Formats: sequence, C-alpha cells, structure tokens
Amino acid sequence: MNHRLPWGQMGRMAGRRVLLAVPVLAAVTFGVFAVAAASPFDPVKAYAGTAGLTASQENLDQLRANLGVDRPLVSRWWDWLSSALGGDLGDSTVMRQPVADVIGERLGWSVLLATAAFAVAVLLGTGLGVLAARRPGRLLDRCVSAAAYTLEAAPAFWLGLLAIWFFALELGLLPAGGLTDAASDTVTFGQVAGHLVLPAAVLGISQLPWFFLYVRQGVADALGEDPVRGARARGLSERTVLLGHALRSGMLPMLTLIGSRVPELITGALLVETVFSWPGIAAATVQAATSVDFPLLAALTVLATVAVVLGNLLSDLLYALADPRVGFDG
Repeated sequence: MNHRLPWGQMGRMAGRRVLLAVPVLAAVTFGVFAVAAASPFDPVKAYAGTAGLTASQENLDQLRANLGVDRPLVSRWWDWLSSALGGDLGDSTVMRQPVADVIGERLGWSVLLATAAFAVAVLLGTGLGVLAARRPGRLLDRCVSAAAYTLEAAPAFWLGLLAIWFFALELGLLPAGGLTDAASDTVTFGQVAGHLVLPAAVLGISQLPWFFLYVRQGVADALGEDPVRGARARGLSERTVLLGHALRSGMLPMLTLIGSRVPELITGALLVETVFSWPGIAAATVQAATSVDFPLLAALTVLATVAVVLGNLLSDLLYALADPRVGFDG
C-alpha cells in the first residue's frame, strides 16, 4: 500500500487557490478604497488633528492635494496597488510611519494571541467533545452542551470584561491588560505569558462551542457505526476504540471548521485586543477606519483576506489528507 503524501496534487490544489485569490484580493482592496471614499470621515481633518480646526480652507486644500485624497478613486487605488505589488505599502497618514512598519510592529502580537486562542479552542473543545460523546445525556454532556450554546451567543468583548472583573479585579490573580507590568520598561517572557493568559483564554473560549459541538456530534455518530462496533467486538479496549477509531472518524467534520472560523477569529481578536489593551493590530485597524487611512486600511484588509484564504485552504488540505476519498481536486 502506498502511504506517500500526494505532494504534487496538494501543490496543484494550492496553486489553483492562489490564482483564484488574486482577483479576489484586487476586488477587496478596491472595495476598501470605495467604501473609505464614501465615508463621512474626512482624512484631511483626521491627519491635521486639532490644527485642522483653525486651518484655512486653502491650507486644508493644499494638505488634501499633498495626501492625494483629492484624486479620483480609481487613480488612488491603482497607484496603491502598483506600489504594493512592488513591495511598497505606502505611508500611514494616521500613524505617520510606513504601513509595513505599522503592521510589522503589531502583527506578531496578534498572531501570538490568535495562535494561543486557537490552541485553547481546538484542544479543549476536542477533549470535552469526546468526553460528552462517550456518555451522551449524562451530567457532563448536559452541562457542557448548555454552556456551549450559551457561549455561542456571548460576544467576545462581554466575556473579556467579565474575565477582567472576576480574575483581575475580584481575585487579583491575573493582570487586566497590556503586554507587561506598568512599572517595567522591558518585555520579558514571564510577563508576556502572564498577560497573555486572560485574552487568549477569552478568545479561545469564544471559539470553543463550535469545535465542541462538531466533535461531540461526530464522535457520537462514529460510535454507532459498524467499524467501531466491530472494534469493540474484537475486544479492543475502550480507550483504543474511542481515540483510535471514533475520534479519527469524528474529527473529519471538525476539519472543515478551521477555515470557516478564521473570519470569526480575526473579528474576535480585534475585540479582545481592544478590551485587554493588547498591542496587536486592533488599535491600528480602528484608527485606520475612523481616520480613513487608505493605505493602512487596504493593507490590513488584504492581510485579513489572505488569512481567510489560507485558513480555508488549510482546512481543505487537512480534510483531503484525513479522508483520501475526497482527493485534492478542489
């Protein structure tokens, strides 16, 4: 039997997805410029700040010309796209620095938070889903299922505020926000780890219900299938039957969640970062939106779109690897 991974088929599938993503990214960036152009916020006044309140109309018009926001929409978008393809993302008008620097300074912290939260959601959701499916209708299943349905409707920012109130203010166990202690001028691993616990846990728990419910249903269905019954009839231990047979089959539906949860993970991360003052891209996104910072808005939107495309591609690849009947023709 040939167990070699079909790298060629995987590469062709990934290549097709990348080619399809190109026009999508172009359309998304144009949409950002179009929406920003129709926004009631004035980028010139946002750039000028308080000085714009007393500036003459002539000075404001000159600043508008310097920033290039007086040019046609299509021209602004095409110039930005051409420069971005050459590696120049432009300068952020609100941050007063290159867009690449703005993203570079913040992206790593956002990725750290999202990765930790995703690990919490997948590991805890899978573990609880298996335990609940093993004894459906029992106390653990009823309690965890009820909590999952409740958490589905709970906004991430509300969970964050609740966690700050209980763990930081009432119990004093964990810091309420930030990256390091207020009195510290250096960033250490211990401080970052301590400050990461609450936001990662909140973001992970906000994503947990879907993983739990998918695994619970998938494992419960697998336990009733003939291959699992046959494994039990052969005298295999319950642990082997549950983890080696039922879980493997029950995990297949959950793999499709990876891509579909990426947009929710990004949205949740922005809210959680704001609540916990986490130094990711949330603050930059909010400022870019309210100040109509065209280059920064476009770059952040492209970044989010790429994350969604990669998430969907990863889920498809994992599903095809787990179930060879699917193949890599998508």
